[in-house]
Amino acid sequence: MLTIAQVVRETVRFGDREALVDGDRRWSFSEVVKAVESAARSFIALGLHHGDRLAIWAPNSAEWIFSALGAQIVGGVLVPINTRFKGSEAAYVLNHSGAKFLLCDNKFLGRNYAQELRDSRIALPSLEHIIDFSGATDAQCTPWQDFLAQGHSVPLAEVHERERKIMPSDLCDIIFTSGTTGKPKGVMSRHDQTIRVFTEWSSIVGLSESDRYLIVNPFFHTFGYKAGFLACLLSGATMIPVPMFDVPTVLKIVNREKITALPGPPTLYLSILNHPERNNFDLSSLRLAVTGSAAVPVEMIRRMRQELTFTVILTAYGLTESTGTITMCRADDDPLTISTTSGRAISDVEVRVVDQNNLEVARGMAGEIICRGYNVMPGYFENPEATAQAIDEDGFLHTGDIGIMDADGYLAITDRIKDMFIVGGFNAYPAEIENALLTHPSVAQVAVVGQPDERLGEVGHAFVVLRTEQTVSEQELIEWSRQCMANYKVPRHVTFVDLLPLNASGKVLKYELRARTLG
Repeated sequence: MLTIAQVVRETVRFGDREALVDGDRRWSFSEVVKAVESAARSFIALGLHHGDRLAIWAPNSAEWIFSALGAQIVGGVLVPINTRFKGSEAAYVLNHSGAKFLLCDNKFLGRNYAQELRDSRIALPSLEHIIDFSGATDAQCTPWQDFLAQGHSVPLAEVHERERKIMPSDLCDIIFTSGTTGKPKGVMSRHDQTIRVFTEWSSIVGLSESDRYLIVNPFFHTFGYKAGFLACLLSGATMIPVPMFDVPTVLKIVNREKITALPGPPTLYLSILNHPERNNFDLSSLRLAVTGSAAVPVEMIRRMRQELTFTVILTAYGLTESTGTITMCRADDDPLTISTTSGRAISDVEVRVVDQNNLEVARGMAGEIICRGYNVMPGYFENPEATAQAIDEDGFLHTGDIGIMDADGYLAITDRIKDMFIVGGFNAYPAEIENALLTHPSVAQVAVVGQPDERLGEVGHAFVVLRTEQTVSEQELIEWSRQCMANYKVPRHVTFVDLLPLNASGKVLKYELRARTLG
């Protein structure tokens, strides 16, 4: 299978098995294919040509899957938009990608996305059609059912003809990065590299036809889209998407649908572990967890094994620019390796750790992680300057992450280069400090940032969420830290918070925390 159209067609082997559950609606694999074909016919009717971009600005849903795949099987290029974007931010993505279609949900959390675009007063010259999943009344939008009706006049043979014209090297999507250091950049991805990476991903994690996968990660992110519903189509697992992460809702669905697979960022598992009502639900069906971020808390992995029923917990590492995956642990790795590393390179991908002069450092030494292989993006869409900054002349993608590789090629992610701070001349890595603080019995979640200091230049400031019914004072936690880490790593300030600020992908917004320290 070298194109997403071929992936969709290959699901015929799963027949009438349950493929998709969205609320009280259910589809078999055969029915999913028919729904995808209906969307494809409608895109053709409305003038989608090979290479045209369509954007989706909506929460996880069955319609999201049908429209994304429907466009891709007839040559469309998917452009997901972060559901937390405001109108002006979405307009930037629409204009920069040249999207011809926008599919949105004008009732999600009381927001009308189409109206927000109009309120931004930003011209959208390439946008020709806005399709609304919710069916809300908006004169400038086509309701989803009306969109589907447009395709009735298009013969299915035309869909098949379009499918045959798609080449493995064609773009399948452009995913815009979060833009925490400037305007978002559009990461291009091909059909062949996407399928190859997530065929291997699915095999390594052991995703199978017997799994029921709760897709909490948002579809606008590689983790929800490619390691989510695409991985399910490749493996035959049942897809159960949820529109947004809410712990009580997740617990109810796990209990009701007998969920077996629950991949997600560390914040997902920490939120479940620390929820006071967790023991009121039957979570015994859970078997598979896959997590990853700049650094995975070791204490979290220990608690997942001891307090939940996961039998397979794997850590992985990657960026949007690397098709989401660079390294992965394997199921037969020992618990210590899984807890303390993000695994080794996936097949035919070269990973190095280098110094500031781009020279490979000795095993066991810290440096920037770079990688080369079929997983590396073709580049940033219409941005050759940024592409040249990210991918060097030898084809290595520079990740901006700090890591250490051991003698067996296993990679431990230390931190983001930009998150490191310097205390009196010593490099302090927040993830290392956070891992230590998470072993304190009162600490549920923690994020550490650097704060300006007149004497030392910078010092650590810890933002802490306490476990239910646990207490500890700022001074007690600082004194405790002095017993288990070098003095320069010890946070000089602790702020207790109810929640850490997160983006829609579950990553802590450290720039917000840094702003608080300055306030």
